[in-house]
Amino acid sequence: MGYLKTEKIKKSFGNRTVIDDISIHLEEGEIVCLLGVSGSGKTTLFNVISGLYSPDSGKVLLNDKDVTGKPGEISYMLQKDLLLPYYSVLDNICLPLVIKKGMKKKAARDKALPLFETFGLEGTEQKYPSQLSGGMRQRAALLRTYLSSEGVALLDEPFSALDTITKSAIHEWYLNIMQKIKLSTLFVTHDIDEAILLSDRVYILSGAPGKITNEIVINEPKPRTNDFTMTEEFIGYKRRIIEALKM
Repeated sequence: MGYLKTEKIKKSFGNRTVIDDISIHLEEGEIVCLLGVSGSGKTTLFNVISGLYSPDSGKVLLNDKDVTGKPGEISYMLQKDLLLPYYSVLDNICLPLVIKKGMKKKAARDKALPLFETFGLEGTEQKYPSQLSGGMRQRAALLRTYLSSEGVALLDEPFSALDTITKSAIHEWYLNIMQKIKLSTLFVTHDIDEAILLSDRVYILSGAPGKITNEIVINEPKPRTNDFTMTEEFIGYKRRIIEALKM
C-alpha cells in the first residue's frame, strides 16, 4: 500500500476536463516527480491532493486514510516561499505549528530551533526574510513545510525562481537533507534535469485532459551530485523522458 496515493482522480472546470484517471503513489521516504508540459494539469492535481479542490471522482489516501477534499492534511509548498516580511525567520517557520497545530509560541520555537542547524539556517533565527538570499529563503520555506507535515509534502516547482548557480547548490543540499529527514515528497517541475537528479521515480503527465502516460524509475544511488548530470546514465534517462513527453 502506498504511503500517499490517488485513485482514479478526475477534475473538471465547467465542461472542460483537466485531469482524468490519475492513479499515482508515493512510498515512505521517496522523492517522486510529476513532470509535464504547461497546461497538462500538474497544479490542478496538486490542488486536489492537498485538499484545496475536491475531485469530480476518485480518492486521495494518506496512510490508508481518506483525505479527499480535506485541506491541511498534506503540507503544500508553493513556488514562492511566502515568508511574511514582518516576521523573523524563526517566527515564520513556527507559524504552521501555532496556527495549524495550536502550539504556544514558546513551544513552537523550542521545536523549530534545533532544526536550524540541520537545515543550514543557523544564525538566521532573528533575521527577516529580506535579509536572506533566495536559496536561504527556500531552505526556510522547506523547514516550515517539514514542521507542518505529517511525513508527506507537496512541492510545486520549489526551485524554479533560483538562478542556475544557486539552483545547482541547493539541489545537492536538498538531496543531503532528504537523506536525514526522510520526508516523503511529491514535487512538480518543468525541468527534466532537476527531475532526474532528485527523483526516485518520475511520472509523466500529458495530454488534454492530463493523464499519467509513463512512469520512469531513476535507479541510481543517492545522494547524487551535479557531476551525475554529465554521465551516460543521466543522458539515457533524459532521452527516455523526452521521448515519453512526445507521446
